[in-house]
Amino acid sequence: MSTNRLSEEIEMEGINRHRRRFIATSAMAIAAGQFGMIASADAQSNKISPVKPGTNTSFSALKQIDAGVLNVGYAEAGPVHGAPVILLHGWPYDIYSYVDVAPLLASAGYRVIVPYVRGYGTTRFLSNETFRNGQPSAVAVDVIALMDALNIQKATFGGFDWGARTANIIAALWPERCKATVSVSGYLIGGQEAGKVPLPPKAELQWWYQFYLATERGREGYDKYRHDFAKLIWQIASPKWNFEDATFDRSAASFDNPDHVAIVIHNYRWRLALAEGEPKYADLDKRLAAGPVVTVPTIIMEGDANGAPHPEPASYAKKFSGKYSHRTITGGIGHNLPQEAPQAFAQAVVDVDGY
Repeated sequence: MSTNRLSEEIEMEGINRHRRRFIATSAMAIAAGQFGMIASADAQSNKISPVKPGTNTSFSALKQIDAGVLNVGYAEAGPVHGAPVILLHGWPYDIYSYVDVAPLLASAGYRVIVPYVRGYGTTRFLSNETFRNGQPSAVAVDVIALMDALNIQKATFGGFDWGARTANIIAALWPERCKATVSVSGYLIGGQEAGKVPLPPKAELQWWYQFYLATERGREGYDKYRHDFAKLIWQIASPKWNFEDATFDRSAASFDNPDHVAIVIHNYRWRLALAEGEPKYADLDKRLAAGPVVTVPTIIMEGDANGAPHPEPASYAKKFSGKYSHRTITGGIGHNLPQEAPQAFAQAVVDVDGY
């Protein structure tokens, strides 16, 4: 081979080598760019889209299932194999507190379960002989039974009012079933002894309905005027929420449950030690009375216009030993935070799931 031919081949090999390096580098850059786009998309998918409260007026799927002592009515949204989120309502509210939250979480890939608490909506006792018990520990056991019935081993919980208390209880007593929680108004676990302790007069005034329901006149009055009573509580608890009659009426229909009054009356009387609980829950109540610490990741939320009784954040922060944060939601947000600020609530669920 001539010297010139050899030189030409060496030069050509060099060009090909540079070309291969350029193509490889370009491919890596494209791949990196695509990965960056995917990562960016994933990051963006963690941001809940804005939604106007009241955008949704119904759930796409309402179901029934036997669970424990109940046949539970519940709404479900999202992919069946999505990460489970269980959303728990309080009194006097119902599953429609989450009518805007559920589709937001479903669109983020979560399997969302929103059950009617015992005494609400389409949830019924399986036996007429079962004690109509509003004991907080019993309500929490209902949720564990629902999880078992739905084959859900572990879930993220969100709740307010009774629902926040139930989420607190499950996180404290069954942390293996609870991935994380979003809880409105902080740590709400208590016991009958704590319920006996007098509060300052202004604080007692906020609990006027608890004392009213402790009387037989209160029982009869709540039964007779349950819709008007509930509407008054909505107005007091969320003084800046201008909800429409149709919004209230959707939830008020849940109070026509045949066990509703009995459950509500027992719950509030039990708290004041004016009603006995079921002995089978005594061990759970004893553990709860000790004020167990919540170890799972938690985000606590509070509306800046919450008119219902609620503790100050500094009073309960140490009750959460896992990753923890507190968020005050501004703009005149009251007690029914999920319905009044659904985007903020849904975002908190997504964020705590990533803790």
